[in-house]
Amino acid sequence: MPVRAIAPLVAFAMFAVYMANGREIGTYDSQPSKYLALEIARRQSLNLGRTVGRVPQLGERPAFQLDLDGNYRSAVPLPSALAAGAVAWLLSASRLVDLDAPLAANLVAKLTASLLTAMAVACAFLAAAQRTSRSRALLVAIGLGLGTGLWSAVSQTLWQHETALSALMGAIVLLGTSRPSLSRILAVGALLGLAGWSRPQVAPTVFVLCLSMPARFGWRAVAGFLPPAAIAALACWINVSWFGHPLGAFPALETLHPSIHAVAGSFSPRPWVSALGLLVSPSRGLLVFSPIVAIAAAGLGALRREGWRSDLVWCLAAAAAQFVAYSSYSVWWGGHTFGPRYLLDLLPVLVPLAAAGLHAVLTRPVLRVAAAVCLAWSVVVSGTGAFVYPAEKWNTDPADVDRRHERLWEWRDSQIIRAFRAEWSPQNFSLCSRDALRRAPGELAD
Repeated sequence: MPVRAIAPLVAFAMFAVYMANGREIGTYDSQPSKYLALEIARRQSLNLGRTVGRVPQLGERPAFQLDLDGNYRSAVPLPSALAAGAVAWLLSASRLVDLDAPLAANLVAKLTASLLTAMAVACAFLAAAQRTSRSRALLVAIGLGLGTGLWSAVSQTLWQHETALSALMGAIVLLGTSRPSLSRILAVGALLGLAGWSRPQVAPTVFVLCLSMPARFGWRAVAGFLPPAAIAALACWINVSWFGHPLGAFPALETLHPSIHAVAGSFSPRPWVSALGLLVSPSRGLLVFSPIVAIAAAGLGALRREGWRSDLVWCLAAAAAQFVAYSSYSVWWGGHTFGPRYLLDLLPVLVPLAAAGLHAVLTRPVLRVAAAVCLAWSVVVSGTGAFVYPAEKWNTDPADVDRRHERLWEWRDSQIIRAFRAEWSPQNFSLCSRDALRRAPGELAD
């Protein structure tokens, strides 16, 4: 079967797995996007005033910000809400879902996040297939889609990650060709621009991948800078119009760190500690929750052989730049979540490295066994998070991890151990109920 025919099957399978717990795992960061999606579908509006009017408590949350004209706006970037708005409109227009249903916003958020994440994994399969066989590319896709936080976090709600990672993964597929056309270069630039607008935190990755185009393909590829520049200008114009600042509400949100996260500011005075925590913290370390990611290191041999024009060099540079950026951030643990969240943004650029190194791993018996064990552990942990979190209550019991940072280094009571011992979340399969599809009998439409 052709690779391009397998990719939709990969997306469908991943989507089914992501939806299997039947619930949205929401967070305060995702609330404005999912409610804004309904406003977009119903009224083609970017104003959250009606939502806050119905639920005044939402106006007290930092993610709901007043603009210069006194209207409530989403403090997070718009792309995820726009994508979810399209999904909401389709569900409403087809009469599959009543957008006034109590859990309609949750359903729209979950469907959109799962769909975009599944598309990212399908693109990862395509990117891996450019460097290895279809069966091995499928292993890379399984490791990414089921063995990381893409299952337990990204696919579960509108974090911003789902839109950014799907755009980044699409760009990496297009960058994998040796002589891209001008139209493909512009498409790469558009995807990178979308990723940067969706999640400004991935700016280091976007910048490095933009630089890779003229370095690898010649000066005509400078045209790839035009779409990201145009998208950045649009985002800045919206931010200035609403909040009077090119970065929108982001600076205001950063001032809340001392009160919410018990840190002095946005930048860590000890970045080496943050870097270590991002990798091996018992409750946030990427290599603890998803050791299968370490297989990307096997691609370094191919990188040395191919030289600096290889996409592997630039993918590694992008991963390093993104890791340094997150290591300098004071709230490196990402607030209340299951396992690592920030380092999930590195995973798209590690896919080509993993694919390039997979042959070396699978042809050595010891490494093959180690990789199988790492994959099994990674999938079990990710699946546990999808069906248990936050019922394990680790983030708040016995103390809020945002205030008691030493808990991030506790091995005896780590989040994984707590999740293994906990019951499944009581919210599982809540989206399979009538409340997700229809309003209560006799209830008036909004």
